[in-house]
Amino acid sequence: MTESLPADVADVLAAVLNTNHPVHVALRRQVPYLSVRGRCTCGCGTASFELDAGKAEPAPTGPGTVVAAEAQLATEAGEHPGEVLVFARGGYLSWLEVCSWSDDVEVTLTAARRWLQARS
Repeated sequence: MTESLPADVADVLAAVLNTNHPVHVALRRQVPYLSVRGRCTCGCGTASFELDAGKAEPAPTGPGTVVAAEAQLATEAGEHPGEVLVFARGGYLSWLEVCSWSDDVEVTLTAARRWLQARS
């Protein structure tokens, strides 16, 4: 966890970027310089980031906006109610989005954090 991010955001980023893929490695190096600029007002937990790009190297994602990491969410009952997407713009962490595919299961960052931690 990092001091500059709320625990829920830091934990979900750590879980979704937890591979040895070069893009994920580079994005994890940016996390200490990351802060939350804003959150979605609907309660889902989606967060946009602010990053001091002068303190971190860009990830090898290219110049545009890309989905740099994603994780499908699975409940304890085996349902798949949504996913978490991590976006990078120009190689820098830009936002984390919580997506719901279900009308029956509430998908929030808090729920995503719990489901991602349960599978690790």
